[in-house]
Amino acid sequence: LLTSFFLSTCARKPRKSHSKLKAISRNIKMAEEEMDGPNLERRDSEAKRNIENSNNVPFYRIVLTGGPCGGKTTALSRVSNYLRERGFEVVMAPEAFTILASNGMSMAFFGTEGMDEIIQSTILDVQLSLESGIENILKARGTPAVLLCDRGAMDGMAYMGRDRFQNLVEEKGKDFTELREGRYNAVFHMVTAAEGAEDYYTLENNEARSEPPELARELDQKTQAAWAGHPRLFILDNSTDFEGKLQKLVEAIAKLVGLPTNLSRSTAKFLLKSPPDLDNFTVDYHVFTVDKVYVSSQSSTTANSFYTDEYSFVRKRTHVLKDGSTAGSVYGATYVQETSDGHVVEKKRIISKREYVASLKQRDLSRHEVRQKRISFLYKHQSFNIHIYEKPIEGLCILHAQVDGEDNINLPPFLDIERRLTKSRDDAKLGAYAVSLINKDEPK
Repeated sequence: LLTSFFLSTCARKPRKSHSKLKAISRNIKMAEEEMDGPNLERRDSEAKRNIENSNNVPFYRIVLTGGPCGGKTTALSRVSNYLRERGFEVVMAPEAFTILASNGMSMAFFGTEGMDEIIQSTILDVQLSLESGIENILKARGTPAVLLCDRGAMDGMAYMGRDRFQNLVEEKGKDFTELREGRYNAVFHMVTAAEGAEDYYTLENNEARSEPPELARELDQKTQAAWAGHPRLFILDNSTDFEGKLQKLVEAIAKLVGLPTNLSRSTAKFLLKSPPDLDNFTVDYHVFTVDKVYVSSQSSTTANSFYTDEYSFVRKRTHVLKDGSTAGSVYGATYVQETSDGHVVEKKRIISKREYVASLKQRDLSRHEVRQKRISFLYKHQSFNIHIYEKPIEGLCILHAQVDGEDNINLPPFLDIERRLTKSRDDAKLGAYAVSLINKDEPK
């Protein structure tokens, strides 16, 4: 208002010079900014600067999900305490359904025809809003942080079915593939006690749940299926006691965020004799194409003798539907360090398409771009991925299995396996990093 008054006054006095008018305007603007000092400070606050620079600070969004009485509540507490003690800021996003159910929404509401879709739509809205808001808060702190989600956006599919849930997601203007594979760094599914630990199945500690064991097992399987296809889906079953189950979870998350761990859970690799026939699969599966581009790095292994090799790559992962059409892409960046004692440390980050495209300009010209077809599926509470190379070589097929040890692998009978691969002998020849290397006589 002050500015408008003085400008209109000056306009009625043409004898004043243009430079004088500019000076008056400048002085008034400075005065207004002084009066509005607190607002200016908020716009340029430390918190907002931290958000602007958040790509430089580690941030992880992790889902804990599973069937009823899988141990999520105890696990969330154990994991959050573990991470806080090691310097991470940790905030939990509570389960959206429980928020509604514990504040007046009863199961009787489902008696209204069509109410299940309305409730699941609301749950999804609440879930996404909570996660985004908490992420903003954590990034404003400017320190390494973890957002622990009590269930994630895809859990609603277990109650609606794929087609209805996908329609719901797309009606909200969301990309179904992005929601499942590009939003969370990892998903940990804790199998219900009704599957393998029946004596311990109880719902006494959760008034929002009322499922009998049979329904609990059914919901557990449907929840696993809802997340199948996520590149870092971990299934934690009841093959050990509950403390062992928690320890596996804590150590897997420690490895994910780059903390030291004695985790025995690893990826076992098997060479397949030929590409699998999808008609022979007895389980559901998801197909992807993966484009991996190695990026020139400024780091040098000589700067730190503890690491024998360091490299990074960016990746585009595209979901391929069964009719051959595609359903969206997600993008990631990985930084790998190999230690002198044989360990591999990987730091992964979800990136945008824009970041991915920008990284391509820094492609390592000594290496090929690698393209793979990947088939992802679950079999007996284990997560499997088949990598079928299409570039720069064709036909090489490798099965990746998440395992707790050599004796705990349930290999699918519908695959024709030649042999198990060993790290020392085979990685130097058959790993993607080795395959990507351009020979001197090859064109770049």
